[in-house]
Amino acid sequence: MTATPPPPLDVLALYPRMTGWFQPTLLLRLLRRVVVSETFGQYADRRLLVAALDTVSKKEHLRRARMLMEDGPGRIVPDEDGAIWIDYLADLGDGFDSTYAVACLLAQERLEVDGVATRRGQALFMGGDEVYPDASAENYQRKLVDPYGWAFPDPDPHSAEGPSLYAIPGNHDWYDGLVSFLAIFTREGGAHLGGWRTRQRRSYFAVQVAPRWWVWGIDAQLADRVDQPQADYFALIARDMPEGSNVILLAPEPGWLYAEKRAERPLGVIDDVAAIAIRNCKGARIPLVLSGDRHHYSRYVAERGGAQFVTSGGGGAYLHPTHDLPARVAFAGDGGPSWLDVGVEGIALGRDGDGGRPGSAPDAPAALYPSRAESLRLLNRALLFPWLNPGFAGLFGVLYALMGAVAALLPVDSLYLVPLGFLALFHAYARRRESSTLFVATVAFVNALAHAAAVFALLWLLRSFLHQLPPVLSGPRGAFAMISLGMIVLGGAVGASLAGFAFFALSRWFGADPEDAFSGMRLDSHRNFLRIRIEAETATLYAIGLEHPPARRDWRANAERAGVPAPAFVPVRPLAPHLIERPVRIAGLRSAEAGRPLDAGGGSA
Repeated sequence: MTATPPPPLDVLALYPRMTGWFQPTLLLRLLRRVVVSETFGQYADRRLLVAALDTVSKKEHLRRARMLMEDGPGRIVPDEDGAIWIDYLADLGDGFDSTYAVACLLAQERLEVDGVATRRGQALFMGGDEVYPDASAENYQRKLVDPYGWAFPDPDPHSAEGPSLYAIPGNHDWYDGLVSFLAIFTREGGAHLGGWRTRQRRSYFAVQVAPRWWVWGIDAQLADRVDQPQADYFALIARDMPEGSNVILLAPEPGWLYAEKRAERPLGVIDDVAAIAIRNCKGARIPLVLSGDRHHYSRYVAERGGAQFVTSGGGGAYLHPTHDLPARVAFAGDGGPSWLDVGVEGIALGRDGDGGRPGSAPDAPAALYPSRAESLRLLNRALLFPWLNPGFAGLFGVLYALMGAVAALLPVDSLYLVPLGFLALFHAYARRRESSTLFVATVAFVNALAHAAAVFALLWLLRSFLHQLPPVLSGPRGAFAMISLGMIVLGGAVGASLAGFAFFALSRWFGADPEDAFSGMRLDSHRNFLRIRIEAETATLYAIGLEHPPARRDWRANAERAGVPAPAFVPVRPLAPHLIERPVRIAGLRSAEAGRPLDAGGGSA
């Protein structure tokens, strides 16, 4: 799979826009893929197959993990200040415009943001869901390979030199059993995504980026568990890491945001892998956990020890809200997760300017992008649901027509059959999205009554209207045709409007089901990625935002290419990135036992 030559500007109109998640054909396709993936995934775990075929020695695994620190392709070289730079983004391959705009920012060798000079990462880490809505060779080509290849044209297709690229899969990458993901990111000899070079051989990885800093990428498949070969791999790496190493964990989802639903395993797979690092490397510390999956930016800080939990899923997918995020996440159990510096009972939402220290800037804006106020303002668009999703409105219209037929044929029995039909449908959907609780059952029941009442009301209105028509139009066949058409058209509008209002109300007043409301809007705004500067024992986190990527009409062919590597397309108006919050200092090298800085000369474990 290789980057194609840049097409003429008019051909760019054929490249994908934001995914219409409520298109009936897409819903059916995704349902089939989810069922197949979850039914057979545990019996055909491709991670086990890859591990079985990757029969290299322990020494080779360790060499791969340290390859960026040794002479050879991709070697990380500190800048003039002795610092190294790495980049992170997640949830990227959806609409071309936002994906390409973020790629253009990542590709710039030097990027000044709000007066702060940053440098392109010497390694780029992708945190999952590299394409949407599902994994296929075509989606990877058009939504990842082409935009990244055009944003950062390959200066030498025959050379292995260049910034390194590592990626972990998300659930959407797993929908084809990981076939396409492995073909791009783990191939022998590496692949080129423009100027970036892939160097991993499995869907998970550990790589050293500085003398005491490592990045571990986790593949949780679809079950939020690590397979045994993956656990053995991380244990092998940890045992060879220097004492007091700092590990940046890349997780496929922000378990801390789902902790309330996972009382027994609040951080899920993050706990499993973090525990491996702590058990096998003396003095190891995990000061930073990064994740995508939620398409916004948010930062939480451990109430003791200062570990940072950052969600940055703004690489290109539709926007997720922030108004539903809690100010504090409590961890159940004695002292919380055992791998943090000291017994941590919870994490609190960070504040702009707190420097990574919890509670140091109580009056500053929360570390959220978009802000809560902006997120609530954007939510109002959910009330336009029928107009934004006409295909789904048509699907509702067909459902209303079927329920109307039941009501016409069985006027007495329909008084309970129609509500029960809606209840079965809504409860099955809500239970899958939000788990099975009394609240979910109540919401499904209220929704069922509302839609059933709408069906009966529309049927009465249409019958009343038919009585006003000439007999030739209101005969049995004519009445059936008129009522069916009316139920499809009016029922689609009413049903989709009720669905949009339900999504709005649940997200606005109950903090539930935010994904449906925002996926239906397909908001292409508030893009974000992370740039991390590591110098000696300290990392500094720069969260970079792009509020409005250029629309399709605002790109033009780059007339200044002149045979040198340069972006294929440039915006009519320059991109305007900004810092989401002031730089966050992340201190490393603290002893898990004593809670104090380690001596810089700690030896190997």
